[in-house]
Amino acid sequence: MSEKDMLKFVKEEQQYPAITPAGTRNKNFDEIYGNFGVAAAALQASRCSQCGIPFCQIHCPLGNNIPDWLRLTAEGRLEEAYGISSATNTFPEICGRICPQDRLCEGNCVIEKGFGSVTIGSVEKYITETAFENGWIKPISVSRESGISIGIIGAGPAGLAAADMLRRQGHEVHVYDRYDRAGGLLIYGIPNFKLEKEVVTRRYELLKAGGIHFHFGADIGGTVTLESLRKKHRAVLIATGVYKARTIEVPNAKLENIIPALDYLTASNKVGLGDKVTAFEDGSLNASGKEVVVIGGGDTAMDCVRTAIRQGAKKVTCLYRRDKANMPGSQREVKNAEEEGVQFMWLSAPKAFVGNKKVEQILVQPMRLTTLAGGVGRQSVVPVEGESFSINADIAIEALGFDPEELPGMFDAPELAVSKHGTLTVDPATYMTSLPGVFAAGDIVRGASLVVWAIKDGREAAEAMHAFVSSTAEKAA
Repeated sequence: MSEKDMLKFVKEEQQYPAITPAGTRNKNFDEIYGNFGVAAAALQASRCSQCGIPFCQIHCPLGNNIPDWLRLTAEGRLEEAYGISSATNTFPEICGRICPQDRLCEGNCVIEKGFGSVTIGSVEKYITETAFENGWIKPISVSRESGISIGIIGAGPAGLAAADMLRRQGHEVHVYDRYDRAGGLLIYGIPNFKLEKEVVTRRYELLKAGGIHFHFGADIGGTVTLESLRKKHRAVLIATGVYKARTIEVPNAKLENIIPALDYLTASNKVGLGDKVTAFEDGSLNASGKEVVVIGGGDTAMDCVRTAIRQGAKKVTCLYRRDKANMPGSQREVKNAEEEGVQFMWLSAPKAFVGNKKVEQILVQPMRLTTLAGGVGRQSVVPVEGESFSINADIAIEALGFDPEELPGMFDAPELAVSKHGTLTVDPATYMTSLPGVFAAGDIVRGASLVVWAIKDGREAAEAMHAFVSSTAEKAA
């Protein structure tokens, strides 16, 4: 294929795979986006301009070599395309589905203005699904065992990415997780309509078949101590994520039916997995027939409002204290939510909860954006004095972000240094904590962030851990 066979953005319009109509998709939890066919994938990939400075790659946390695998897709060389894609990304099938491409690679595509960016995420998903269908993706095969054992606390994206990389180096890898499945937020936090659980379990089965040992229901800091893991393994990685919900400090915030977003999403995902969830069955974590108000403007808030719609809520409202343009969540997710029937109240913040034991209404404070000093930075919001109104709420869901648990105390390891935000402090070059041989990666270091950043951190921490255990093995010899 010559250079002229690319750059088709000048005559071929941007297209995404087919999306299920809103009136159908809001009644089930199936993934809403289809997959490209062979011709459509090749055509959309050929819209790439093959620019000299690939801003898509620069703005991808993993530094994925996007232009090369787009070109290979356009040429029909899918197995090679997957090889390049998977060289920098442990889970391209997951990133292709849930990354906010409109804020990362696609949002920085040089042809975005006027022509529409290359549909990078959809092509990435197509490449990986083709690889799975053709059997190109195999379990890890180790030619030589190192004899070194490594422990990983947390089976979320950072922990799994590190486990994959370390196992490929021949190490014996043990992953410990408090849940009964691998995946962390990929399983329990992200709804099926964005990421069907079979996609995660398929990858888990490959990791297990490649020799990684999984220990579920592991109570690290309780029945299993951090110190015992340090004695058992040459090195330990803490990749627990952050799960402590932030709450609203307003009057009556302790009323019943004011619930954290993750509790709500976990219950819904467990029901989808076939688990018995008492809080769902008794209605306390079930939006069916209720007026639901979700407070927050990030991707977790969008997951909550769209889940409530699918559960059959009577009405779903999203309260956000800024305007639509200043939402931290993906604009694509906002658009999907609006199409599915979610009502947004911009520049609105809770002033107080109202009710007798259970929340019945929310007193809402209108907000306004301040003028930017010099036109630089993000606008602040301030209350509109003398104004307020009430809205009904049978359930109020707080989707305000997450903070870390107090790990030094939980792990009985006061020597673990933490930042002022409560995240673990690590050497930025080695990912090692203040405890020798104990590393940390993902949200527990970075704070609540995107899955793609967790994968990056897990891969880099694994590289540093391999260097550490190899060095100590040489000294021991």
